[in-house]
Amino acid sequence: MKRLIARYAKEYATHFEIVTVWDNAVQKEELPLEDPHIRTLSRTHPAAIWFERKMHDDFGIVIEDAFDNRPLVAQERFPKGIHPMQKNFRETDIAYADYRPYKYEAIGGDGVFEVAVGPIHAGIIEPGHFQFSQAGEDILHQEVRHFYKYRAIEKMLEGKTLFEAKPIIERISGNESLAYQLCWRDIVLQATQSELPENNRKYHALLLELERTIHHLTDLGFIPNDAGFGAALAYASKLSEEARRQMQVLTGHRFGFGAVDFDTHMLDVEVMAHYLERLEEAVVFFESWISDIPSLWDRFDTTGILKKDKAVKYDTVGVVARASGLALDRRDTPFYQAHGFEIQRETGGDVSARFKLRLAEVKNALVMMRSFMVASCEAVTPGCVEDGEYFAFSESSIGELFMSVELKEGVIERFFVRDPSFMNWQALHLMMPGNIIADFPLINKSCDLSYAGNDL
Repeated sequence: MKRLIARYAKEYATHFEIVTVWDNAVQKEELPLEDPHIRTLSRTHPAAIWFERKMHDDFGIVIEDAFDNRPLVAQERFPKGIHPMQKNFRETDIAYADYRPYKYEAIGGDGVFEVAVGPIHAGIIEPGHFQFSQAGEDILHQEVRHFYKYRAIEKMLEGKTLFEAKPIIERISGNESLAYQLCWRDIVLQATQSELPENNRKYHALLLELERTIHHLTDLGFIPNDAGFGAALAYASKLSEEARRQMQVLTGHRFGFGAVDFDTHMLDVEVMAHYLERLEEAVVFFESWISDIPSLWDRFDTTGILKKDKAVKYDTVGVVARASGLALDRRDTPFYQAHGFEIQRETGGDVSARFKLRLAEVKNALVMMRSFMVASCEAVTPGCVEDGEYFAFSESSIGELFMSVELKEGVIERFFVRDPSFMNWQALHLMMPGNIIADFPLINKSCDLSYAGNDL
């Protein structure tokens, strides 16, 4: 079965173009500007439905035979008939429309009730809504609703050069900044027909693995914390904070903003090697310690299971997919393999599997970072940007990131990015039945998806 990566629309002077990206092909279909219709792919690829609902909200394209035609991006008071990605939309202020209730999916029956969680949550967390159908404590069904953090990134970048767009692109999703920057870098290299020296590629890959380590260490603390084991959060938070400070030492910013460029960079290999040695010792201790707490694994094991066939059907990626047995990783290339990369997989598909997978990926990242260390990388001057359509991929700490940029007269005509969270959020509800509502935070954190990357 071929894997769906992305589906999105582009508008031209005479027609719309629907681009469907598969793992083995790219399909394009033209639609008229007046009354555009397209058939859904969601009957065989359920995750296509969010792409298609977004196309309708953004461009007004009607999706035929879809099992869900509700708005996706547009909230309850967004005016009907306004499609902000159309080229003729230039408004900076939109008046609120009358409130139209959003009809959530629900399961009927005696004693069944609904529980709404969000979009405002306790603590410092991005907005997202989760609607549950419950029979007592047991979860019967869950629906995810997002796009409260919609910032119109795609529209915002139209008319900008690649270099003007970079400060925005690298801030779309903070815990994936390096992954976004690597996609941007690869598009610049394609558009200018430039080559990147080996040392520069290694330096950038080191930063990506450091970012992955930061995010995974954070999760390795928060997942046990959601099962009531706060000591793990305290220890792992110390490690993730030290890693983030190391990112600041290397790049000048705790999140690595501005790190991927074409300038000269120097790396103190001895200092970095010493840091990695200390981190490895701490990770070995953490693994030994956390593995010997039976009550914790009682909460992890068999909680929030995503079976392999469902992971395939919903085109999941990244940690979620690999924890369900799928061998999907954009780093599975000769370049990464030559520097110690080994794809990590688990088969359980539960919280336990996602936790173990992150721990294994941290250990593999340590191997790669040692191999990627270079004392310096040289300045590169990219050539002139050529108009065209360019694709790029990277493997963020969450999973496969896809980016597409079309350039016209040297500036961005259409920017599209599919964060891994956009795929995996749609599979979250499959992990809920058979669990109690108190386990929802634990299951959700074990996936640790990005709201900002999803919503754009």
